[in-house]
Amino acid sequence: MAVRIRSSFHASGRPRTMAELAGAVSVLAWKLAVEAINRMRQADYDIDIGRPYFDFICEFVVFLAQAADRIAYREFATEQRIEFTTALARRLSELLVENFEDLLGDAMPAAAPGYFLDLFNRRGADYAEFGYDENGPDFGFKRYFAACLREVLPAKDQLWVVDQAMDIESPEALKALEKTLAGLFHLEANKSRRQRDGSSTGE
Repeated sequence: MAVRIRSSFHASGRPRTMAELAGAVSVLAWKLAVEAINRMRQADYDIDIGRPYFDFICEFVVFLAQAADRIAYREFATEQRIEFTTALARRLSELLVENFEDLLGDAMPAAAPGYFLDLFNRRGADYAEFGYDENGPDFGFKRYFAACLREVLPAKDQLWVVDQAMDIESPEALKALEKTLAGLFHLEANKSRRQRDGSSTGE
């Protein structure tokens, strides 16, 4: 089943808050992670319900959140970008609890929100070593993502997941993310740029 991508909001006559933007992106990231799991299962990767599923989702949405942060960096003023990324990480941690506590039970870490936020921060420090510009992530950014996925898969799949992650999963997900954020960020980013440049909004 294809992921339905929300690339814009219905007009409401007011700018969207960073929290609202983060909420929309978090849902997209979640859907893209589930889509990737389904695709990889069809390719005979073993990602079973339980801790493997949980860990895969965590790594995938962290990757997408880090990419979204880089996109926000080039679109927004510093304060807005920080507000957006903070809200995104928190909303993703909430989604983790909302979707997994009934399915995973004891397989889920006792403090899942704290677990996810800690993972987000640790991975963020590592992803920061790599580049991401208007052309997308550099080789190291994608390679690190593949390495993170490799660690959560069984031994039989670890040899093959690097190519799968770098050549299929990350390009598919990032294409959808970039397209969606281009729509979501457009009006707010233009306003942010005018504020950052010190020019009048004309409003």
